[in-house]
Amino acid sequence: MADDIELKRLFWHSRRGMLELDVLLVPFVQEVYPHLDAENQARYRKLLQCEDQDMFGWFMQRDEPEDEDLRLIVRMILDRVQPK
Repeated sequence: MADDIELKRLFWHSRRGMLELDVLLVPFVQEVYPHLDAENQARYRKLLQCEDQDMFGWFMQRDEPEDEDLRLIVRMILDRVQPK
């Protein structure tokens, strides 16, 4: 039950109000997050603490996060929608 509550909380925190972010983050938290290991789940939670404008730049590939953990989770999310 605690996991269900946590997923619902993350779902609402993933809804940023910016369509470009919502279409990346909401499906990711619903479909991928539950299957991530604890380390990557922590990275995703860390990402949600970032400013929307920073995330927008990262996901539009205009910039990269300085933090290695954030770079890894951003790449994971982008790879999901831009398979090689």
